Amino acid sequence: MILPKIRDPRFVTIRRGGTLTDSDHHLLALWAASCAEHVLDLFESARPDDPRPRQGIEHARAWVRGEVKMMEARAAGGHAMGAARDLSGAPRHAAYAAGQAGAVAHVAAHELGAAAYAIKAARAAAPDGEGEAAGRLECQWQRDQLPEAIRELVLDDQRLRNDICWSVFEF
Repeated sequence: MILPKIRDPRFVTIRRGGTLTDSDHHLLALWAASCAEHVLDLFESARPDDPRPRQGIEHARAWVRGEVKMMEARAAGGHAMGAARDLSGAPRHAAYAAGQAGAVAHVAAHELGAAAYAIKAARAAAPDGEGEAAGRLECQWQRDQLPEAIRELVLDDQRLRNDICWSVFEF
């Protein structure tokens, strides 16, 4: 469970009664796609013939460009998560990260799911005893990718939802 019980209006678009602009929604989707893509090789090395996670990431970006509808991006995200079902460890978490990225078009707050699963993937792929350090490095890499326009929003979201995101966002 990576979504809060009560939706944060900062992650609800203005047309739906929140405060999120379309441009910031797009930035969240692109950031989530980058987070997922950064660990995608962990899935693809286990399942090189399964395109679903990569397609989930590609659909998130295509949605930002206006090339696919929200429902298509969301469906691609769901298919990416389906690729994780019979896996474990890093490949599973990487596929979930891609699925969460695809779902950002539908619910902007999935941005943190993509990041959290990517950190879990990095931790799981690390040699024994190095998982925490690998997770911190992944988290820092993600933060370095944040566009200034959404930086404080995402960092605050990480603070608020750290507990329900497996405490992967260390402060």
